[in-house]
Amino acid sequence: MTTSQYPGAAAQQPAYGSTPAYAQAPYAPAPYAPAPFPGYAGQPMPPAPAGAYFPPSGPIGKVRGTGVAILLMIVTFGIYSLVWTYSVHDEMKRHTGNGLGGGVALLISILFGVASPFITSSEVGNLYERMGRAKPVSGATGLWAFPGFVILVGPIVWFVKTNGALNAYWRSLGAR
Repeated sequence: MTTSQYPGAAAQQPAYGSTPAYAQAPYAPAPYAPAPFPGYAGQPMPPAPAGAYFPPSGPIGKVRGTGVAILLMIVTFGIYSLVWTYSVHDEMKRHTGNGLGGGVALLISILFGVASPFITSSEVGNLYERMGRAKPVSGATGLWAFPGFVILVGPIVWFVKTNGALNAYWRSLGAR
């Protein structure tokens, strides 16, 4: 059945290509409506100011004991560091919706291991910045791990700082 078979259907629907009745009258805001923002005129929204608070939208991550993690890295000859990298980045990505995610971080860690400490510390610092807090670690914290391929003190300092900051962040949101 077509619309012409119903009584009054032709009067309700405009002819093809014509302007409907609701679009013919110019738009006029109600007298009590506030004026539009000055200078808006369809321009894109300005970026959020630095330090703006963005509430987390995903689940809270797991607190991992720093000493236990270091012990597991030693016992597994470094394999646990890959598990830790994947898990931490996956949790941060699910929590905020931003970041590399576990798979990409693991791939970077395997292919470009030197870059991994810089990226991980930067993403942990971004968690704090996103909440409007001061960053306890940043990409520069990764410099602790750089000379540590020969001397293990640097990577341990990097891991203690980064994992400690991440654990403190999760605890501040109620993780145990």
